[in-house]
Amino acid sequence: MTVPTITIKDVPKEDRPRERLMKLGPGHLSNQEILAILIGSGTKEESVMSVANRILMHFEGLKLLREATIEELISIKGIGTAKGLVILSAIELGKRMNEYKPNDKYVIRSPDDGADYIMEEMRNLTQEHFVVLFLNTKNQIIHRQTIFIGSLNASIVHPREVYREAIKRSAASIIVAHNHPSGDPAPSQEDIHVTRRLVESGKLIGIELLDHIIIGDRKFVSLKEKGYL
Repeated sequence: MTVPTITIKDVPKEDRPRERLMKLGPGHLSNQEILAILIGSGTKEESVMSVANRILMHFEGLKLLREATIEELISIKGIGTAKGLVILSAIELGKRMNEYKPNDKYVIRSPDDGADYIMEEMRNLTQEHFVVLFLNTKNQIIHRQTIFIGSLNASIVHPREVYREAIKRSAASIIVAHNHPSGDPAPSQEDIHVTRRLVESGKLIGIELLDHIIIGDRKFVSLKEKGYL
């Protein structure tokens, strides 16, 4: 017995993703429905909703889809180069919107402010990134720079690399941050060692290290709050 193929035309018009988007707004749509709108159409064998669902299953949801490549996407049946590029473009636009900062200088008043500034950008990174925020006398961020990518190590994250840029930018103080790809922001002994080394170097140069923030998945640890500064 042949099972009839269900297409988007078989779905009542009011239940189709585009119609639901127009009527209810994007906040009421599922990830599957939004992806289906981006894809636009299915195949002869599958509806666009089925293809969208297979994409999400392939990437185990949005977290892995965020790092998808064009090769991975077009390996999925029903996704050609054109549809794959649409999906990649939407992912990149979402990343840029998350990372967008207004032109007004961002003021750091607390560890929460520092974590909020970099959380969305850093929480899903698959490698450790060591980032420095350079502040003026009003605690406004005047520059942000990634100093190192890889496992944190005191011999690699050298104070001269951090403070050379701070002097160049005429920074009054700095905040350093790095992420833990595991999602757990608990500090390691190496994290603490690097922090103390930077604190001592900053005292000699006259540029204070205000905090070292470790970013996890939607959570963070401030080494200042933990008493290591």
